[in-house]
Amino acid sequence: MQTLALLAIGFSLGTAVLLMLGNLLQPQTPQCPLAKAAGFLLLIGLASIQILHLGVLTGQADGFHTVLYTAILYGIAPSFYFYSRQLVQADSVDPQHNLYHGIPLLVGVLLPQSLGVPGAFLVGSAYVAWLARVVYGLRGQRQRFRLELLALATLFAIALAVLLLGFIWPLLDERAFIISYSLLIGLALFATTLTLLRFPSITADVSEAVQAAYTESTLKNIDKSAVLAQLAVLMAQDKLYKLETLNLGLLAEQLGLSPHQLSELINTEFQQGFSRYIRQLRVEEAKRLLLAEPQASVLAIGLSVGFNTQSNFYAAFRECVGMAPGQYRKNAA
Repeated sequence: MQTLALLAIGFSLGTAVLLMLGNLLQPQTPQCPLAKAAGFLLLIGLASIQILHLGVLTGQADGFHTVLYTAILYGIAPSFYFYSRQLVQADSVDPQHNLYHGIPLLVGVLLPQSLGVPGAFLVGSAYVAWLARVVYGLRGQRQRFRLELLALATLFAIALAVLLLGFIWPLLDERAFIISYSLLIGLALFATTLTLLRFPSITADVSEAVQAAYTESTLKNIDKSAVLAQLAVLMAQDKLYKLETLNLGLLAEQLGLSPHQLSELINTEFQQGFSRYIRQLRVEEAKRLLLAEPQASVLAIGLSVGFNTQSNFYAAFRECVGMAPGQYRKNAA
């Protein structure tokens, strides 16, 4: 088990670095500064915990019996909260209320470790309960996110396992706790990586679902039929979806709407968010070109319909069609 734990630690450290670099180098859905910083702090916290675990398991350092270990535990939970809040909660929060989330950290580091470590997991359970309540409020959108919700449910199950581990910590051998916790962190990052590879736009899709679920209608004075007709022209004739830089704001400007209005219109009329709507249009065009232009490379076709990378094209094609574009062309030949 120790060997597996060491492998999980190595994987966790590498994955944390790649996720941080990916967030820096690839264009993403705009995030508020607090949420982006929280995402980095969450990854740094998990990586730091694994480094301290590594020191204990290899006998190089005892980072477990330190205030630093307890402090990192208390920092992981609010980092998770601030990152996920901007995805699953549409309403704004008074910035002064953010300071309250630092109170458990200030108290926890003063406690003896026998109380501080279980206390950190208790705080974490409160954040998980909050997330469960908010996600339950999105149940009306679940028909659009069946597979994504399954992936998120896996992450949720791992989080519950981590919380259970924290509560039974006093009953475990110290080394067994460290090995188990290292494995669970590695498993969580592995599941996160798979989810992002399978659903690269999951954060944008969830954010749009939140807006659809909680935002008051902004289309009361809009001629929806006329706008939908104009949208059809832009997509079917002008093929605006092929524009790599196309975003919600740009398309809304073309239609004379606000981004919120366009987002609501697409959600209500097509039962999907803007990102998925554009992905499906691009994939449908790619399907046509794969058969109409057999000499063109798969990558060239993906780039020509608006995808900016091969990985995004393949992920979107698998999501919409259920197979890779090359396999689709081969089956249709």
